[in-house]
Order: sequence, then C-alpha cells, then structure tokens
Amino acid sequence: MAENPVRFGMIGCANIARKVARAIDLAPNSILYAISSRSIEKANNFAATNGLPEAVKIYGSYDQLLDDPCVDAVYMPLPTSLHVHWAVLAACKKKHLLLEKPTALDVAELDQILEACESNGVQFMDGSMWLHHPRTAKMKDLLSNFGQLNFIHSQSTLSATSEFLERNIRMKPDLDALGALGDLAWYCIGAILWAKDYQLPSTVIALPDVTRNLAGVILSCTASLHWDQLDRTVATIHCSFVSHTSMDLNIFASKGSLHVKDFIIPYQEHSASFDFTLDAKFVDLLIGWNVKPEDVGVASQLPQEALMVQELARLVEGIRKSEFRPDVKWPEISRKTQLVMDAVKKSIDLGCKPVNL
Repeated sequence: MAENPVRFGMIGCANIARKVARAIDLAPNSILYAISSRSIEKANNFAATNGLPEAVKIYGSYDQLLDDPCVDAVYMPLPTSLHVHWAVLAACKKKHLLLEKPTALDVAELDQILEACESNGVQFMDGSMWLHHPRTAKMKDLLSNFGQLNFIHSQSTLSATSEFLERNIRMKPDLDALGALGDLAWYCIGAILWAKDYQLPSTVIALPDVTRNLAGVILSCTASLHWDQLDRTVATIHCSFVSHTSMDLNIFASKGSLHVKDFIIPYQEHSASFDFTLDAKFVDLLIGWNVKPEDVGVASQLPQEALMVQELARLVEGIRKSEFRPDVKWPEISRKTQLVMDAVKKSIDLGCKPVNL
C-alpha cells in the first residue's frame, strides 16, 4: 500500500460498484474511504453485503460524501440520466472523477462534465476497464505491423433474463434511455476508435434491425462506420440484450488480421489472449494456408479494473503533488466515443439515414 493512498468515495451502490470496490482495494495506491447511497439503509446494506471494513465511512446522501474534504476521487455508477448533475457537482467540489459508461445521454451533457473537470483541475476518466489490460497494449503494438486497416467488426451481446428486461434501469427511458446502445455499443465504438487511433469516422449509418422494448428503449442495434476516401476503412458494430453472450473484436488489414473473443471481460482474470495472422496466403492448389493463426497470451498481476483504478490514482497523486496537470487523453477518448454513439442514435432516429461527423 502506498504511503498516502488516494481516497475514493463511491456515489451510488449499483451492482457494478461491488466490482470497483474490490478493484479499489486491490490497487496498491488507493483505498475505499467512503460510500454513499440515497438512504443510509441502502448504504449500510451494501457495506454489510460486501464485507467492507468498518473504517469505511457510510453516508445516506450523495451530498454528504461530496462535502467530505478527505475524499480525493469519486467513482460514480449512477443511472446515465443523473450523471451530468452529480458529475459536475463532484468536479466543482474538487473531486477527481471515475464515471461509469455511458458517460452521458449526449455529448452536450458530457461537455458540461468535462468543462467542470477542466475548470476545477480534476482528472476525468470513464469506466472502460478493458483499455487498461496489458493485452490491449500488446495488441496495439502488433497492429503497427498490419498495414492499412480495411475492416473492423466489434460486437457486445448478452442474453438478458426476463427480470432484467422488465426491471433493470437500462430498460427505463427516464433512467438509462440509451439502452443497449449506451451499455454495450459504448465498448464496440470505443474498440473501433482505439484500433483507428481515435480518428473519427466521416459517416455513421444505423442498420434497420433496431429492436426496442415497449417503452422505446433500444434492445438491439447494428451500425456501420465509414472513413473518408483517403482511408477507406469500414467498421460495423452490433449490440444486443437479446442474443447469446459475445464480446468480439475482429480487425482486418492489408497485411494481417487480429481476433479477440473476450475483449471487454477476459475469460480469466489474470490472463487473456488473442490470435493474429500476418502475411497469410494459400498454398499451391489452394489446399491450405502457409501459416496458422498465432495465439498470444498476456498475463496480468492485477485485474483490469484494478489497473484502471491504479492509473487514475497515479494521475491524481501527480496532480496532488503539482507534478503535472490532468491527462487530457482520457476525456478526449470519452468524448469521441460519445460523439459516435450520438451519431448512431441520430441515424436510428432518422430512420437509418447517414449521419456525417
């Protein structure tokens, strides 16, 4: 444990908060200092259920936690519709911010959050854990040898239970109006932008296979992303709450291809893998290939969510010591992901017409 660990507070006790509470405990430079919920009963129940140490402060309102001067950073797993209010307030209270994805209902709301963080000198980061896994850096190194990226496909699907489809906040337009687009496509869009070094597409087009619940929330959708004539990359995303579980990322380039089956949550916590092929050709008589896909395994001492917390805490510590200013990389990544997600939604709302960025 670091001598002066970054003290995290949690605004909200959603299910994902259990995972991040554990991650804060595992990271060597952070501690869980306080939690808060809309009532003291819910906060106490979360603490008891998850075996939190007695030293963790428990608050029955979000305001009480934000008013605690000992809280350095907050993790916020609230419904998306509540993000802009509480995230801006947290930034104004000088709290560094780890915000669950999707970051906002649209880029206008996200801009309010980012402006509050920038003006108050606090670090912003969204909860895309997979970006912090060492496998992600290994894949990026290999992609530099692949030449021109031609086609990328990413999908995130799950088979939701009837209870989820009836009661989960992602099904309620007043809480998480983006549904599967916000919850799942965020990862798909982020993975494609990551592969493209965060170069925005020129055009986004939703496909006419959109499925909604009776409240109008998106349960499933598909979209294509297109880059301009000089680049000519095409990408597709698919997300669904009503399909078998998948977390695929497939990248095809002029000299090679790369495939990942579990890019969002690795099959195993401390190791992850992917396969790639370089300079593949058919042998004589077209009876086989000259190479087989090469499997690459990448070990990780800490789970990716703990690495995410560790990185944010490292940045907070540097800012606290006036060694550097907040890293603009993370808000830029979030904003570009939000822009493309907004474009997909706009295309859906327009009856699947092209939307130019």
